[in-house]
Amino acid sequence: MEYILNIETATKNCSVALAKEGKTILCKEIAEEGYSHAERLHVFIEEIIAEAGITVNDLSAIAVSQGPGSYTGLRIGVSAAKGLSYALGIPLIAVDTLKTLASRVSVSNGLIIPMIDARRMEVYSAIFTPNLESKRSILAEIITEDSFSELEETIYFVGDCSEKCKAVLTKENFIFLEEIKYPSAKEMSLLSFEKFKKGDTVDVAYFEPYYLKDFMITTSKK
Repeated sequence: MEYILNIETATKNCSVALAKEGKTILCKEIAEEGYSHAERLHVFIEEIIAEAGITVNDLSAIAVSQGPGSYTGLRIGVSAAKGLSYALGIPLIAVDTLKTLASRVSVSNGLIIPMIDARRMEVYSAIFTPNLESKRSILAEIITEDSFSELEETIYFVGDCSEKCKAVLTKENFIFLEEIKYPSAKEMSLLSFEKFKKGDTVDVAYFEPYYLKDFMITTSKK
């Protein structure tokens, strides 16, 4: 059995999941206004391993959310993941945070746009099909009333930006799934397992999170 420990700390949600053959068997997570990742992450890891009745030596790989997202959150998650990977001598897998967020949506048509808040009207975003094929690469951008206006399909927005964005993005084909705010390690399980089977891993010594600091500033057409 292939056990993979999945770590997601790119947002306010501190989330850890243990997966077996790509299926989540245990998950612990908490989303708080004040980041508690430094205090919670290692506790969650220890609790999950103990509750599963295995040891860290039974793990086949460590998967971590690679960003974009919170600088501090990403540093905490990646540091823990790299430490475990190196100490155990097992592969490190990097999973796209926005793809993980998009995978929480179950629809059969349209497009999915996951967005992560980056203060003011700035967001990190990407565009995916319902089967998680990338339709546009990750961007850091400032949301205006013209954002995504060229898209005619039904658009499903998810992430922690709904409150500030839905007042600006008002086209009839825009749907905000406000109950889906944060990526979760639960949805990393299948994504990381698919990468594991293909040998799609990263170098523990040189891997760095995807911070995506630069923003694309758009000009209103009005």
